Amino acid sequence: MKHKKTFLGIGWKFPPTFDKKTGSVVLVSEEEDIRESLLILLTTKPGERIMLPDYGCDLTFSVFESIDSTLINEIKRKIEFSVLYYEPRIILDAINIEPGTENDGLLIIELVYTIRKTNKRSNMVYPYYIIEGTDVRFKPQTDS
Repeated sequence: MKHKKTFLGIGWKFPPTFDKKTGSVVLVSEEEDIRESLLILLTTKPGERIMLPDYGCDLTFSVFESIDSTLINEIKRKIEFSVLYYEPRIILDAINIEPGTENDGLLIIELVYTIRKTNKRSNMVYPYYIIEGTDVRFKPQTDS
């Protein structure tokens, strides 16, 4: 699929996907490209990109931390910094973070933003698990 030129950008779909018919990379553009760019930014740890070693938003510091207002404010600060430096196409209007249900280790992160070129407001919701893995409880077997 050939994309026309766009002033908001064109990029690879995330995760990278290939069109079997054409053998080419599936591309996204406009608002979808911005949304996927934000997803990539939030899921990339600084140091993972060789050519942009500072790129990313290191949320891994929060793994296994207690969810409290201090943690939520630190996550907001890291996201604000990353978006300010690595996504110039938007103005970040708000970051809303809500904990999931008790003890599930889930934070629902909502980014509310305005696209600079079009002045269009949009949002993106990112579920972030601060407890990695699953809630597997080991129950030792006892002989009866």
